Amino acid sequence: MNLPNKLTVFRVILIVPFVLLLLGGSLQWEWFMAVFGGILEYTDYISLGIFIIASLTDLLDGKIARKYNLVTNFGKFMDPLADKLLVCAALICLIELQRIPAWIVIIIISREFIISGFRLVAADNRIVIAASYWGKFKTTFQMVMVCLMIANIDALAVLTQVVMWIAVVLTVVSLVDYLVKNKSVLLNGDI
Repeated sequence: MNLPNKLTVFRVILIVPFVLLLLGGSLQWEWFMAVFGGILEYTDYISLGIFIIASLTDLLDGKIARKYNLVTNFGKFMDPLADKLLVCAALICLIELQRIPAWIVIIIISREFIISGFRLVAADNRIVIAASYWGKFKTTFQMVMVCLMIANIDALAVLTQVVMWIAVVLTVVSLVDYLVKNKSVLLNGDI
C-alpha cells in the first residue's frame, strides 16, 4: 500500500475518535466520562483538530498520488468515499449537537448521493468526469462551515451563519452545474 492510500485509510480511521470526542460529552456516556472527563471542556477543540488533520490528509494524498504517479484503483475508490464519510459524519454529529438544521444536511448529503450515482453511470460508460471549480468552492466552504460549527464560538456566530448559507448555495449551484455540463452521460448512457 502506497503513501497516498495510507493517508486515505488514516483519514477513515480518524473518523472514529473524531465522532467519539465530538459527541461523547453531549451524550453523557459513562465510559466516555470516565476516560475523558478531565478534558471534557476541550473535546470540541480536539475534534476540530482531528477534523482539520483529516481534511489536510485529503489534500496531501491527492497531490502525492498525482506528483509521483501513485494513482491506484483503491485510491480512486477510497479517496472520495473517505471524504464523504468524514463530512457526513461531521454533519450528522452537528445535527445531534443542534448546531446545524437537518434540512441543510439533507441537501448536502443528497447532492453527494446524486453526484456519486452520476459518476457511477459515467464510469460504466468509460467517462471520467473531473471536479468543477464550483465543486471545489463548495467543498472549501463546507469544510470551513464544519470547522466553525465544531468550534462553536459565540463571537463567530454571524460568520458561521454566512458561511453556512454560502455552502448551501454552492452545494445547489455545483449540483446544477454538474448536471447541466454532463447531461449527455445520462441521456446517452445505457441505464
